[in-house]
Amino acid sequence: MADEASLSHGEGEIYHRQGFGNRSGIGDRPGLVIVDFVNGFADPTVFGGGNIRDAIVETQGLLGFARSANWPVAFTRVVFADDASDANVFTRKVPSLLSLTEENPQSAVVRELAPRPGELVLRKRLPSAFAGTDLAAWLTKHNVDTLVVVGATTSGCVRATVVDAMGSGFLIVVAADCVGDRAEGPHHASLFDMAQKYADLMTAQDIRKSFVEKYSAGGVK
Repeated sequence: MADEASLSHGEGEIYHRQGFGNRSGIGDRPGLVIVDFVNGFADPTVFGGGNIRDAIVETQGLLGFARSANWPVAFTRVVFADDASDANVFTRKVPSLLSLTEENPQSAVVRELAPRPGELVLRKRLPSAFAGTDLAAWLTKHNVDTLVVVGATTSGCVRATVVDAMGSGFLIVVAADCVGDRAEGPHHASLFDMAQKYADLMTAQDIRKSFVEKYSAGGVK
């Protein structure tokens, strides 16, 4: 991917020589988690910027495919109490996150990706979608073995979610054109790092193609 090109030959070679960057592959029971694609992260005047809006546009097609294939779909929102009684170390670093309360429209999932009945919407107060939530239990209940991750930001909540997903035993695919960050440098560096250690990177189109082939071969239940 283009993220490889951001490293010098010597920097990329050391990963290859040490055995990083192998593919973990995909399983038979996929699920989709959409991390923090909410109004505030779509707006460059609030928490957005960079390529986040483009990633939301690309995610629409992947979400439509996931729904047509009956994948379990989960969304996350950052939500703090109105009185900030649940403030934490994360909000010491980024105090403006406390503005994302239940009724603040900036915390709502963007209209283009609006959740449907039966899809999980998780409230979280930490970067990872797994931290302090029942996401792992919900995915296990739905027999998910492969988690497709999209959302914002690539270097923050997406990366944290991917690391915890691996720790929870899921195969992970990051839809590289469906994740976004407010700055290009952290975005590309994080994609490279996840590809070396935690996840397979694929485009939304390649994800659809791979699972269609599995469906056609009877491999997805």
